[in-house]
Amino acid sequence: VQLVESGGGLVQHGGSLRLSCAASGFPFSSYGMNWYRRQAPGKEREWVATINSGGDVTLYADSVKGRFTVSRDNAKNTAYLQMNSLKPEDTARYYCNTFLGQSDYWGQGTQVTVSS
Repeated sequence: VQLVESGGGLVQHGGSLRLSCAASGFPFSSYGMNWYRRQAPGKEREWVATINSGGDVTLYADSVKGRFTVSRDNAKNTAYLQMNSLKPEDTARYYCNTFLGQSDYWGQGTQVTVSS
């Protein structure tokens, strides 16, 4: 199982970014995908959003609801996180995640920095 995030970077307050999570090594279209973030080393990872296997059910943390949109393309084995109206408090390392059987799998993360 491999999850590889990309698309992070430096953006101004109010800007947008789209993160991607390329998945391999498992039947991607059969599993939900999650996005988490860690805002500082040593802090707990915070759940951000979830999308079900079919892409028709999504859930969001209150802190990002209305600004972030999670989606997926099962033909490309890729999940996305569209982030709009970014705020400095969205600065974090963002990770995609899936849970297969009894194991959690994580990517290496991609850094998002929002300047004020």
